[in-house]
Amino acid sequence: MNDKHGLLTQPIGRVLMNMTLPNLLGILTVLGSSLVDMFFIGKLGTEPLAAISFTFPVTLVISSIVIGIGAGLSTNLGRLIGSGNQQTAKVFLFDVICITFTIISVLCLIGLMFIDPLFTLLGANSDILLLIHDYMIYAFLGAPFLALLMVGNQALRATGDTKPPAQIMISAAIVNIILDPILIFGVGPIPAMGLKGAAIATTVSWLVALSVSGYLILIKRELVKFAPFCRARLVKNWRSLAHIARPAALMNMINPIANGVLMAMLARVDHASVAAFGTGVKIESVLLIVVMALSSSLSPFIAQNLGAGQPQRAKQALLMSLKFVLIFQSLLYIPLLFSVDFLTGLFTDDPQVVKGLSFYLTFLPLAYGPLGMVIVFANSLNAYHQPVTSLLINLTRLFLIMLPLAALGLAIGGETGLMLALPITNTIMGAACYYMATRVSEPTLAQRRHAADAVIE
Repeated sequence: MNDKHGLLTQPIGRVLMNMTLPNLLGILTVLGSSLVDMFFIGKLGTEPLAAISFTFPVTLVISSIVIGIGAGLSTNLGRLIGSGNQQTAKVFLFDVICITFTIISVLCLIGLMFIDPLFTLLGANSDILLLIHDYMIYAFLGAPFLALLMVGNQALRATGDTKPPAQIMISAAIVNIILDPILIFGVGPIPAMGLKGAAIATTVSWLVALSVSGYLILIKRELVKFAPFCRARLVKNWRSLAHIARPAALMNMINPIANGVLMAMLARVDHASVAAFGTGVKIESVLLIVVMALSSSLSPFIAQNLGAGQPQRAKQALLMSLKFVLIFQSLLYIPLLFSVDFLTGLFTDDPQVVKGLSFYLTFLPLAYGPLGMVIVFANSLNAYHQPVTSLLINLTRLFLIMLPLAALGLAIGGETGLMLALPITNTIMGAACYYMATRVSEPTLAQRRHAADAVIE
């Protein structure tokens, strides 16, 4: 049994910390780079800031599909590695890479054809739509490369080694940070390109990182085994992947869809509200980096331990992680509360945007502890081969509780009423997820056989 990184034998807290710290550094760098984008775009004015905010739901839908594929990949690879099936894992990864590139390329081609009707539906006016065009053309062209990068990094994490993915994403962030001001504002013979420059900088950074990832996966680590085309194998591996990937992708996709609905509601108020909400969402991503890093580490940990027949160790790690994120995010709110004015001043000087963003950063982070519990538990259910339960949790949170409360809040209290619906919802669902976590169990024998039969050597 291969346990090079100690996922099956070493103390749980130590293993999760060793896996999470590199993840944390990589995610922090990427999100920091994203905030640098927002900082420079904010200097262009409120309309460009609103335009980039409108793109978030669409770009996040694509990312969510890839995250879903990554969840299916991580779960299957983790179990294959935990049970000692190394060669099967390599063929499975090859097939997943081919499937991912095909799916995302088709989706981006469709997206390029429907930019205008899509963003008009979200509430963008004609002036904002022109700015969105500048950004989304390059974002769609670069998305297939980002998809391959994300899947490759997830494969590396599934082995238990989280350092290379972190280093790869750091390299992408550095390239993006260097190119952003050059291409957005122009330097010397390079003309100022505004939002188009931001999109090009991001796409170039993905290509650089993908080249590093490809070298590690294909050459140095030899994690991929090239296999001749076999329809039966592809179908079975697709079914194994899709068992987790489809509900996981839907689970992640409904978050940007819900954000898109919230932005459409706010667009009826004014575009300053959209800019404030979009900027708040970006800052929120940074404030939840520990949760995301831990979640990325916990899933392969649980998958490998379940594959090795150690369900109690997997459950112990889950409960320990839920308690940690609740305490950590609650304590993090204290310094954040004293930094609200500083953070809002970094991104805008528009009084309306400042007001909305200040309210967002004052009240929504109160419930980031419970929100972190929802994120960790929902992602962990993929490793338990219970992706539909994970999907139902997020459908309930967003569509049965949050959006109705947001509509009610908007009618009663405007922009601030809508925003208050989010922490209320997250608090309710955080408590529910902890209750369910105490009762989660290893999949039945029939479920395990279904997962094993779907991946053929």
